[in-house]
Amino acid sequence: MWLLQSGARSVALRPFPELKIRTDQDMEVWKSTKGYADYLLFLHRLNEAVVDYTLPPEIDRILDLLDTLSTWVDEIPPLQTPQRFGNLAFRTWGARLEERSDELLSKLLGEKFASASPYLKPYLLTSFGSFLRLDYGTGHESSFAIFLLCLTLIRFLKPEPDEERHLVLSVFVRYLQLCWKLQDVYKLEPAGSHGVWGLDDYSFLGYIFGSGQLRDQTDITVASVLTPPLPQSNLYFMSIMRIHQVKHGPFYEHSSQLHSIAVGVPNWGKVNNGLFKMYEAEVLGKRVVVQHLPLGGLMEWDAHWPKDSPSLKYMMEKYHDLTAYMGPAFQSIGCFTPTAYEY
Repeated sequence: MWLLQSGARSVALRPFPELKIRTDQDMEVWKSTKGYADYLLFLHRLNEAVVDYTLPPEIDRILDLLDTLSTWVDEIPPLQTPQRFGNLAFRTWGARLEERSDELLSKLLGEKFASASPYLKPYLLTSFGSFLRLDYGTGHESSFAIFLLCLTLIRFLKPEPDEERHLVLSVFVRYLQLCWKLQDVYKLEPAGSHGVWGLDDYSFLGYIFGSGQLRDQTDITVASVLTPPLPQSNLYFMSIMRIHQVKHGPFYEHSSQLHSIAVGVPNWGKVNNGLFKMYEAEVLGKRVVVQHLPLGGLMEWDAHWPKDSPSLKYMMEKYHDLTAYMGPAFQSIGCFTPTAYEY
């Protein structure tokens, strides 16, 4: 066991994460758990950390772990099979991840945080797609974000704006690039796609963080996404250009949700706020998505949001002002309790 830093969450005597959501009643329990609250607060912190920031010309650091996984794709070429979706070589890539995950986490965590490895491993293994179904979707993307959350809860990562900004603009960008590579090479099927009526066949968080980057400026309008090519200066534009790479035809036909946002939402603040609500409803609120998330352990399931605490909605609203939730200010508005996402 490592020496706990202030606010760090111990893994001592915690059950390992496992699948918890099997019924609609479980969905209601899920929304009241500390793990659910921790995850939403963590996403809002990451969103705030990138407001008015653009990607640097060169990303200064790429996690060795993601770099290693990308190298494996080069070492495991796709099989020459007639299937349109789901190349079986992805299972070989996944088997290597499962075999070497302990080694990867040991190298990442070092001796100080080694005991947290069993609590992180389930999220690492579910971050890149289903090796059984040969697909990838927003649930897998959420697993990776929860992986980063867990690294923060044990204080391997620091809950500070500069580090959280790096998580989005360096680590998450690198994660997206790896997932796009996996999708292209192994022809992964979209998991639970809504087709033309969905926001994106594969991912969601890039649009949230990207609209967060653009939220407090007025030079770049929401409608500017309709005039590609777009600069790779923010995650929203990167995600839109990715769609243009893999889909053909009129944008309003194959991406009707994004087109509706571009022509109907007046500013990036409303886009950012609306996408958060949509994510909670269409990703975290859908059993078919979250039933595959391992929960428990650091993503607390048995502990629930205290009834006498400020509502999660109230806390989310406070997060639109970065200073409202940092350190003493966070405590001063009465939102800090030992049962919440502890900073």
